[in-house]
Amino acid sequence: MTDTALQLRSLVTTDGRLELSLARVDIPAPAEDEVVVRVEAAPINPSDLGLLFGPADMGTAEVSGGSDDPVVTATIPEGLRRSVAARVGESMPVGNEGAGVVVAAGSGDAAQKLLGRTVGMIGGAMYSQLRCIKTHQCLELPEGTTPAEGASCFVNPLTALGMVETMRLEGHSALVHTAAASNLGQMLNKLCMEDGIELVNIVRRPEQVDLLRELGAKHVVSSSDPDFMNDLIAALTNTGATLAFDAIGGGKLAGQILTAMEAALSAGEEYSRYGSTTHKQVYIYGGLDRSPTELHRNFGMAWGLGGWLLTAFLQKVGPAEGQRLRQRVADEIRTTFASSYSRVVSLAEALSLEAIRAYGRQATGEKFLIDPSKGL
Repeated sequence: MTDTALQLRSLVTTDGRLELSLARVDIPAPAEDEVVVRVEAAPINPSDLGLLFGPADMGTAEVSGGSDDPVVTATIPEGLRRSVAARVGESMPVGNEGAGVVVAAGSGDAAQKLLGRTVGMIGGAMYSQLRCIKTHQCLELPEGTTPAEGASCFVNPLTALGMVETMRLEGHSALVHTAAASNLGQMLNKLCMEDGIELVNIVRRPEQVDLLRELGAKHVVSSSDPDFMNDLIAALTNTGATLAFDAIGGGKLAGQILTAMEAALSAGEEYSRYGSTTHKQVYIYGGLDRSPTELHRNFGMAWGLGGWLLTAFLQKVGPAEGQRLRQRVADEIRTTFASSYSRVVSLAEALSLEAIRAYGRQATGEKFLIDPSKGL
């Protein structure tokens, strides 16, 4: 095994530019509780783009260098540079999760058990040919599972499971999800159908409605439809959903969901100037729209709007519950939690302008997978 590897890095320079490049980094010998994994698959998730691009205007991106060692530079608007001041001058590795084969292991029993096995991983720096990582950050995948099948075994599956468990912990009985035609949204639909949970899906386009209907979703509404609010109120009345997870973040949608929940709860009830006494909750967990979140407070007084983060949820439920959820992902990695990708690219190909434009759109059906071993 080589003791160095190529790794994709993101840097904010002192003159306000983003610089993406490939660097050769040292790979240490694994400690007792560590393994070294040859990374063969790592997805580009929306959560990766925040570190990869930061607030840079990728419309200004330019590529220099050769095809094997490209360097991408882009301008960070002056008004947004303060948000990344803490990372100026620090070259940072990217990639939240990935999968591959364990090629070296420390002396501990847990590490030795994984030698030669295919594992999923969480912990950052996954856009790298090799990754030295703690054993507790690995998920041993079932025999015969490929790295591509296991690459997305943490972020989306555990987020979907975390949404369902949050619903149960907070006493709700059904869910609402926005940007619901995404890879995560499709996964959540399969999970809710399997567990008998009512789910209201909010999408933006008619073809996304068709996609989810083909998957068996019962309640799908489009925010671009003129009858959106009436359709949403009807779906909430049918399901009784009082908890929503919003991937959009900005704009009016979070407030529209609260308004529709209040309308569904108040139908037929005696008027109260304080609104329904049933608590309505929207959690923002993404930022597809970076504009301000707009609320028109016509949904009573029993409501909440907050942020939701997978890591905070896992800390809240504790290691034992987290392991139970991880095991379910491993058991159903080819069914409920299966992921699909539109393209597989090498580390260098991920830095082409054509690829950046494609995965930077975060469009439904355009999920990219990086294979750091591709082309070796």
